[in-house]
Parts: sequence; C-alpha cells; structure tokens
Amino acid sequence: MIQVCSACGTRWNVRDKQRAWCPRCHGTLLPPSNEVRPAPDPNWGRPGGAPPLPAEQRGGQRPDIRLPPGYRWIAVRPGAAPVPHRRRRQLGPTPRYDVIPRWGLRDYIDPNAAAPPAPPRGGPPATVVRLALVTAAAILAFAALVHVLRYVLLIVNRTTLLNPLLAGAALWIGVLASVLAIFAVIGCALVLINWLIARRVAVYTHHLVTEPRPTWALWVGCLVPVVNLFWAPVYVIEMATIEGVYTRLRKPVIVWWVLWVLSTVVSIWALATSFTNDAQGIADNTVTMTLAYLLGLAAAVSLARVYLGFERKPVERPAHRWVVVPADQRETPESGAAVEREGQEPAA
Repeated sequence: MIQVCSACGTRWNVRDKQRAWCPRCHGTLLPPSNEVRPAPDPNWGRPGGAPPLPAEQRGGQRPDIRLPPGYRWIAVRPGAAPVPHRRRRQLGPTPRYDVIPRWGLRDYIDPNAAAPPAPPRGGPPATVVRLALVTAAAILAFAALVHVLRYVLLIVNRTTLLNPLLAGAALWIGVLASVLAIFAVIGCALVLINWLIARRVAVYTHHLVTEPRPTWALWVGCLVPVVNLFWAPVYVIEMATIEGVYTRLRKPVIVWWVLWVLSTVVSIWALATSFTNDAQGIADNTVTMTLAYLLGLAAAVSLARVYLGFERKPVERPAHRWVVVPADQRETPESGAAVEREGQEPAA
C-alpha cells in the first residue's frame, strides 16, 4: 500500500496499515486509492452555446493527462526552487557519569559576610508565656485545694468546735489564695494578649496582608469581662485560619472556649453567693468556689494546649511540607507499529 505526502511528495510504502503523517516532513499523507480519477473538465460551468476554451487558456491543464493515484496539482510560485529543509544533525551519545558532576553546584559563600539580621518580633518571649501559664495553673490548683480543705473544716465544725487559730488560718489562707488567683489570672491574660497581638502582626505581615483589627480593639475584646467570651476566641480563630493551622487546632480552641465560658459563669455565680451569712450558704458557696477554681484550672490547661499548638509551627514555616516521591514509570504505548524495519529506508 502506497501513500503520498501532500507536502513533500514522497511516496511511502506503509504495507497494509494506513498512516496519517509523513515521517519526513510531518505533512499529511494522502489516502491510498487504486481508482483513476478523470481530470476536471475546464469547460464545466460554461454556457451551452459557448465555444470550448483553447489549450492556452485552460491554465496548463490538459484533459488527456491523468494523474497517478494519490497525486494532485499544486500551485508553485515562479522563480528558484524553495530552499530544502535543513536536516537536524545527528546527536552524539548521551553522556554518562559514574558520579554526580560537581560543576555548577558550587555555592561560594564569603566567610566574612555577616548573616542578615532577622526581623525583630515583638511580644513576650516563649519562656515568659509558659511561666505565666504554669503559674496561673498552679495558683488555681492551690486555691481549689484550699477551698476543699475549708469545706472539710466546715463539715468537722458541725460537731466539733475548731481552734480559733486553725479557723482564722483557714479563713485567711482562703482569702490569700483567692487574691493570688485573681492576680495570676490577670497577669496571665496580659501576657497572652501581648503574645496574641504580636503573633497576629507577624502572621499578617508574613502573608503580606494588613491587620484588619486595630490594637485597641484587640485589647478591649480580650480584657472586658463577658465581651471577651465572644471576641477573644474569634481573634484566635482568625489568626489560625490565615496561618493555615485551624484544621489542626479546631478541637483545642473549641474545648478551651467551652471551659472558659463555664468557668466564667460559675465564677459569677460564686461571687454573687459569697455574701451569705448562714452556715449552709457558706458551705454551698465554698463548693461553688471550688468548682469555679477547678474549671479555671481546666481552662488554663486547655489554653496552654492552644498556645503550644501555635508555637509548634513558626510563622515563617509553611503549614504544608512537600516531599519528593518516585514518579510513575509506566510507559505510554505507541500509536502503532513502525512502518518499516529498523535501518531500512521506508520510502517506496
């Protein structure tokens, strides 16, 4: 089976399988045909009474010449023949190396050049934040233990008269523990608000985004009681979202939020019932204060988990790590077998 290229005119022996493209110039191969097509009549379309055109007016077309199968008439511009296509020169063998070449891989570093200084990052150091969290948790645990012992003394005092020194010590140690817990919570809140503001500035600056909230709004939303129950977690969620770690920190943030709300509600109830004078009211208030301190301790621990979740990933490090895996080595099958054997001229 012979097919002729419509561009270069080379006749290719394609055996018994029809091809579409010329192996030499990538032109379109004409379909193989064994029938002889008659040349078009140059007088076709003229009026019936008109005389036939002479041979010199037929554009060089002779009706008695029949083209071989697969050939066609093409128009060629006058002048010299077009410049033949320059064949691509044969490439040499692929270079192979026993070891990895070192040329081009050298990185010349001036030992005397000083490293560029890292941009200063505000906010308290990590040691200060951890110390504030640990101190607040320890004082809350101590206050809860003191109120448990105070409740035990109240039960004992129902049947036995307590020593005045022991009763006074239990009273004032409970007051001291409550005052220390208040100062510890306030100090921890101030340190964490400073850390939150500095972290948000660093995150938004790293992502080339302007901080959407002013500093005074962050302070008000985190310090005002009851208001901070709604806005402080929102500020944390915004920072985690733009940093790309909210999926990992969603559960710790929600647990801290719930515990903080419960601790605030119980603390308000304990403060409202602390002005009672009867024995049963004092005992109930002691139990409420103990529960409030335990919930505050749980909220502080959960807040420490949230803080450590942020500090596990520096701001400059991306949230996702890309690793190199071996590519799929499957070879794509060829469209068909070769036209001719290797080393044999395929042209007919």
